[in-house]
Amino acid sequence: MDNGFLAGVALAIASILFIFWPEKTPFIQPDKTRVDSLLERKDAIYANLRDLSFEFQAGKYPEQDYVEQRSILEREAATTLSELETLKAQGIQRTRT
Repeated sequence: MDNGFLAGVALAIASILFIFWPEKTPFIQPDKTRVDSLLERKDAIYANLRDLSFEFQAGKYPEQDYVEQRSILEREAATTLSELETLKAQGIQRTRT
């Protein structure tokens, strides 16, 4: 056998090992804490507030609907932030960085 064939086989084996190595699997993730969930929820609420404001400025929402939706999102944000602060005060931290 020539060296080119052996190099190709070695590269193929290395590629297969790299792709299917157990530590690279996306199915193994650390468990999320309540803090992780609340931080994700906070980000979603802030994104919804930005989108709502943009769509109101674009004229897609009447002012009354905008005020109602903004009020609902702000209350939800306040509740989420309050619970986050409570959990952080208890020393519960996030699992992901």
